[in-house]
Amino acid sequence: MDSFDIKKIQNDDDTFLEFMKLYRLDLYKTALAFLKNKDEALEAIQEVTYRAYKKRKQLKQPEYLKTWLIRIMINYCQDILKKQKRMHPFINQEQQLTTNDNFHQLWLSDAISKLNSNEQELIYLKYFHGYTYEELSHHLKIPEGTLKTRIHFALKKLKQDLGSYKEGGWNEGLS
Repeated sequence: MDSFDIKKIQNDDDTFLEFMKLYRLDLYKTALAFLKNKDEALEAIQEVTYRAYKKRKQLKQPEYLKTWLIRIMINYCQDILKKQKRMHPFINQEQQLTTNDNFHQLWLSDAISKLNSNEQELIYLKYFHGYTYEELSHHLKIPEGTLKTRIHFALKKLKQDLGSYKEGGWNEGLS
């Protein structure tokens, strides 16, 4: 999978599926971060594969295939979360804690979920998927300075939400 041949991705099913396999773990991590449920995350991968397959002709720059797929995943997860909020307006916090034995991860995920969808996308792409400012700036078609400012304010909101919990090192990792 060294070369990104746009025509092969768009027209050859096997090539498309190979790229889906290549990015499957990244998609799973993104879905799990949003949905916090392994079964829903696996279902999300299936749905995103279908959606990406239907829209693969729209992909113009093959070097952004991974970003494009993750954006589809984020949109899908946000749709699911909106539906769940309408169906279950009161989430049982104890139930959430038993499904995720790592309290700190739950705390961080909860703080990220309070950000608006654009800020969540920036945080996930920058810090969970390792995109550079330059890559994000080019993909999102915004100046790098604007991007850095948006990420700075998103991190500032996270710091405020996470409070002054110093012994866990939250504030040190968000500067």
